[in-house]
Parts: sequence; structure tokens; C-alpha cells
Amino acid sequence: MPIEIPKDKWPGKIRTVTLGATAAEGGTRSKTVAIGGEASLPFMHFENPTPNPPLVAIEIKDRKPEDWSPLLAEVWSEAMNDPGAWAKAAEATGADLILLALSVTGADGKPNTPDAAVAATKAVLGATGLPLLVYGPGQVELDNELLVPVAEATRGERLVLGICEDKNYRTIVATAMANGHLVTARAPMDVNLSKQLNILISDMGMPADRILMDPTTGALGYGIEYGYSVMERLRLAALQGDAMTQGPMIVTPGFEAWKTKESKVGEGVPESWGDWKERAINWETVTAVALIETGATIVVLRHPESVKRVHRAIEELMAV
Repeated sequence: MPIEIPKDKWPGKIRTVTLGATAAEGGTRSKTVAIGGEASLPFMHFENPTPNPPLVAIEIKDRKPEDWSPLLAEVWSEAMNDPGAWAKAAEATGADLILLALSVTGADGKPNTPDAAVAATKAVLGATGLPLLVYGPGQVELDNELLVPVAEATRGERLVLGICEDKNYRTIVATAMANGHLVTARAPMDVNLSKQLNILISDMGMPADRILMDPTTGALGYGIEYGYSVMERLRLAALQGDAMTQGPMIVTPGFEAWKTKESKVGEGVPESWGDWKERAINWETVTAVALIETGATIVVLRHPESVKRVHRAIEELMAV
């Protein structure tokens, strides 16, 4: 006799969010992308179809970073000296999105300036047609100083601006609303803090379909279990009908994985650790795939080979 597979029915669903704007929509992107829309746990296709696959973004900087792994410097080479060239190279690897992370200082060591931030952003927009995310350096005053002019100079592009945290969300949210952009809301691995930040941002008038959630994570072997469980609980709360947890989730496994010892160190480690390059790429890839399986809709990576491997994993997970 046939066996009936039990299916869960959920009252809630993940909100659909669109990134980027084409010329017809007031922007310059060659395409827009949609994320979210799921009405079940990740990849449970027999319960509900997954309308939009997870996306892979590549992180680039407005100047060559001094603290990145030499393995990354080797693969990106001279492109790292020009954000436009770097964005074009990133698109060529198959990335779905570009994340431009602004630096604290310029290449000359002097503090970054609004003019430089705007120039870097426009260089990236001119070099690629992919939707763009722009993150500040992570310092409250400098984030505000750089992101406001960037938002104004790119009005209508539907950028994702970040990172909104409890101590600095007001200015970023205000400029995003005024200029038609989206925001990323980051909370430190806590369901209640993620929900509270979303409430605060929504209370300012930001439409819910312009908010991405970043619950933060650790890398493989460095607290990923805790981050994984928080993301899982956020997804369950969303499906159970909690509107303040129904935003799509974005995480940065590239940033996390490439600062671990396993990725950073090529010498003086046990031989059993294997080839340095393969080990580092695996660390980033496995971290990203694990987070996708718990509900991440955008993963931000750094190595082009990781992008290819994660895309292959997504294709297999999306196969019905």
C-alpha cells in the first residue's frame, strides 16, 4: 500500500524581497533578484515549493585590503586595486550579487571620505549590472558619514545598506527610506534581539519588504552550532506566524571562515590538515552550505571557487 508522507502546514511564510532596480524601475541594474517567499522549512519541496533559490554574493572592498589571506590576493590579483575591476571579475565568477564593503581608511592611510565612498560605489555600479549591497566600515559615526551620501548618490537603485545595529540603525534607515533603498539588520546571535531590532526599524516607517535579517554566525568549528540554532529558531518563529521574524536572512560566512586558523595558516600546522588552499576553500564552502540549509537566503563569500561549489550545492538542494 502507498505510504503517505506526513506534511507540516504552517500559518506563516518568509517575506519576498526584491533587490536592485532596472532602468524601467528607476535604476541601472541589468536585472533584479527576488529572495524569500518560502512557506516551509528549507528545501522541503514535498510540503511547499521553494519559489526563489538562495543567492551567493561576493564581498569586495573599495581598496585592496591589507588583512585578507594571501590566497585571496592571489586569486583576485590586480583587480583588488580597483573596485570596478574587482566587481567585474566577481560577476564573471558567477556571483548573484556584489557586496561592497567600505574601508575605514583610504590607500594613503587617511580617513575614508564621503567623496571616495561615492566614487567607489559608482565605479562598481558602472562595472556590473548585478544588484549591489554597500556596507559601512563598522564604526557608527563613520558608517553614517559614508552611507548617507552613498544612498543619496544612488537614489532609486534599491541598494542594500548596512549594517544596521541597535546603536546606529536610525540614520541608515532614514537615508534608506528617503532614497528607495533596503537595509540589513544585524543582531548578535539572539532571536529576541533580532526581532526587537526589526521592530525598531519598522517603527521608523521602513516597509517590512525592505529589511534583511543578519543574525550573525560563526565559521565552521567556531560557534556555527549556536548561529545555526538561532537561524533555525528564527525560521520556525516566522513560519509559526511571527511577522517580525519573517524577513529573509543574509549571513557572511566568507568573513567568518577566512579569519579562522584553518584558513589563515599555511605553515606550521599538522600534515593531516592537508593542502592549505583546499582546506581554506572547504572551510568557507561548508560553512556557507550549512547556513543555507538552516534558512540563509544570501551568503556572502570571498573566494570564487567557493562560489562555484556553493552554487552547485544550491542546485542540488533545489532539485525536486
